[in-house]
Amino acid sequence: MHEHDHSSTDSCPDSHASLGRRDLLRGAVVLGIGAAGATIAAPGVAAAAPADPPSLAPDPEAPADAPPGAAAGVEVAVPTIASCATWGAAAARGTIDAVAANPNKILIHHTASANVTDYSQAAGYQIARDIQQWHFANGWVDTGQHLTLSRGGYVMEGRHGSLSRLQSGSGTVVGAHAPGQNSQAIGIENQGTYTSATPPAQLWSRLVELCAYICDQYGIAPTQIYGHRDYTATACPGDVLYSMLPQLRSEVAAALSGTSWSVIVDNTSAGFSAGSSWLTSSFSGERYGADYRYATPAEVSDLATYSATIPSSGSYRVEAWFPGIDGYNTSTPFIVYTGTGSSTIRVDQSTGGGAWLSLGTYAMTAGTRTVVAVSRWTQGTAYVVADAIRLTRL
Repeated sequence: MHEHDHSSTDSCPDSHASLGRRDLLRGAVVLGIGAAGATIAAPGVAAAAPADPPSLAPDPEAPADAPPGAAAGVEVAVPTIASCATWGAAAARGTIDAVAANPNKILIHHTASANVTDYSQAAGYQIARDIQQWHFANGWVDTGQHLTLSRGGYVMEGRHGSLSRLQSGSGTVVGAHAPGQNSQAIGIENQGTYTSATPPAQLWSRLVELCAYICDQYGIAPTQIYGHRDYTATACPGDVLYSMLPQLRSEVAAALSGTSWSVIVDNTSAGFSAGSSWLTSSFSGERYGADYRYATPAEVSDLATYSATIPSSGSYRVEAWFPGIDGYNTSTPFIVYTGTGSSTIRVDQSTGGGAWLSLGTYAMTAGTRTVVAVSRWTQGTAYVVADAIRLTRL
């Protein structure tokens, strides 16, 4: 069996909502965007500005000001991508066409399924199997998109044959993810619904890495990363994820040029340390990773600390991730250590969770040391929370 009209196929739910995609995952928590803020010096999380709509018919060649691939001498990270065989795909139900020409763009999608809080590899593999079955039910020969990215940051091959061609950097299989673009664009489905929710940090960091790898393999400029709605009358990939595409292009360009450096230290990382008063919880779905730490306020010197190696002296953005729950402390002290001094920022952790909150930009010296600490020394009885921090060189 063939998909007779590739130009009319569409892997996002707008074209086959009757398949019960949401019903299959009913009951999972859908995360919303809160109004994040801090009481001193920490700006709230501002919504990204909407992207200027790109041309609906961009030149298939990469622009001259964006040379293909990575800069000379820059080695782009190769993400781990589970093959169809690894995640347990069923055999294709017909012939999958291929083209010798390389794709000239990347299209970003969301699955419009529930924003599940199971970030495990098993859950990632299951969503890949579910998608294939949904697409079989649509009468297609196989999964429509080339690659699938789970909320836990696991990358899976979508349509059979996509991975081998990506790894060789030569040609691609014809997908079924966007009308008119199935032989020209690599389609990436991101698990979840991003109409009013932000993608989990694990998904976002892996998406940047994956797009950089695709751009490097195929000589695609980062400016050629688009949203599904740029080519189809659809809400995909959701207002929030679509508004983040300029940031995605920027971070991918930085990865290709070798100028990007970022590190995340979670409460489960080797660089994290906390005493016995800091208990562990997985209560909130807005957590980063499997769990987070919490403690009752007290006028004691009892810090939860995050250590990292700063590669070079310079300007760094410091961000914190935490679950924002009504009843958590509204004035949690975060201490940022620059190597020459420290700054204390008080953060309202009762709202605005499940996203990176900027604690500011700091001039930091190179070296391995404690870079951020969360203190218990505050007022009230509401818990203070230590989850994850991120440092990014600017």
